[in-house]
Amino acid sequence: MKCPRCQNTDPSYFYKGSKGWYCRRCISFQRIMVEESMQPVSLKPVKEDASEYTLQYPLTKEQKALSDTMIERIEDSDILCHCVCGAGKTELVVGVIGKYLKEGKKVCFAIARRQVVLEVAHRLQSYFMHASVIPVCGGHTDVTDGDLIVCTTHQLYRYYQAFDLLILDEPDAFPFYGNPVLHGIAETACRGKTVYLTATPDDTLKQKVQDGSLLSLRLHVRPHGKPIPVPVIHTAPVWILCMYLVLWLQVHADHPRIIFVPSISMCHRLARLISIFEKCFHVTSKDENRDEIIEVFRNSRNGVIVATTVLERGVTIPNVDVCVFAADSSSFNEAALIQMAGRAGRNFHNPYGDVLFLCREKSSLCHQCRKQIVDDNAYLYSGGALR
Repeated sequence: MKCPRCQNTDPSYFYKGSKGWYCRRCISFQRIMVEESMQPVSLKPVKEDASEYTLQYPLTKEQKALSDTMIERIEDSDILCHCVCGAGKTELVVGVIGKYLKEGKKVCFAIARRQVVLEVAHRLQSYFMHASVIPVCGGHTDVTDGDLIVCTTHQLYRYYQAFDLLILDEPDAFPFYGNPVLHGIAETACRGKTVYLTATPDDTLKQKVQDGSLLSLRLHVRPHGKPIPVPVIHTAPVWILCMYLVLWLQVHADHPRIIFVPSISMCHRLARLISIFEKCFHVTSKDENRDEIIEVFRNSRNGVIVATTVLERGVTIPNVDVCVFAADSSSFNEAALIQMAGRAGRNFHNPYGDVLFLCREKSSLCHQCRKQIVDDNAYLYSGGALR
């Protein structure tokens, strides 16, 4: 047996009820019978002028070369757009989105994390001003059809065989990463080609590139052409790390600062400590009003926020400096560290930024992260930013 929705074939997940066999692996998305024949979702046609777009800034030479290659090769293969953090991945796919909309084909931009959906939908709506760009995520499910749909990967269950182009943003991010149900639902939602956007591809994507089933396009430079900030690593006992942190906060007091921590309990403790010296926000996955907290922090000129990995991806704060406290924690992996470090130096007016890793013990992951960033910068210095 094979589940028509999540593609599960493991017999242990199938159960025979009074109406027949059904899959228990994806039952949280409503029960579906194995014998049931799923029909492609019928969506309204794309408007004739939906493909017209205007970018706020023109693409750089490297961005345009990658975008043109994507448009040229998308009919032949699924594509991995492997770009450094802050390379402008959303802008890179605007051209291929426009191509599909012009042909009257349905496009979906799927994102693992809810808090990024509204931001990306707003940005794409500002580019495709004549199109109906619809965000679909928790709290925004009244309207689920438009010319261009931006949704969380959880919401893809609504769109069986609906999309000619599926753009998966950060497929290595929680909760999509390692979730076979969401992977299966994404496969059944797409009847055409898939574009993966990430700075940190997982082993599955790398293997697909190696076996030729996925075309990899790489970009090692940000639009402003400056190198990515390389983390400074300090290893010391916790009390010395706290002193380092206080000093770092004072040195960078004229910029917004993000402090990443590995746990919710540490987030609350550290935020209380910093609040003794200056106003400090904190945000975790447990905060229901985290969107409001992030927006208030974004609008502050020199605030401090302590966060778990909820700010690891998809959130851009101008002029921000980054510290990862307890960067040696087993809660972090190399991809998470690269993404957190990648929050810094994304602004044209302050393209350098500062990144600090504070470790209680020596960490090979921190040094691997640092080496990866140094290697990406080496392509920039050698003139090989695009390959």
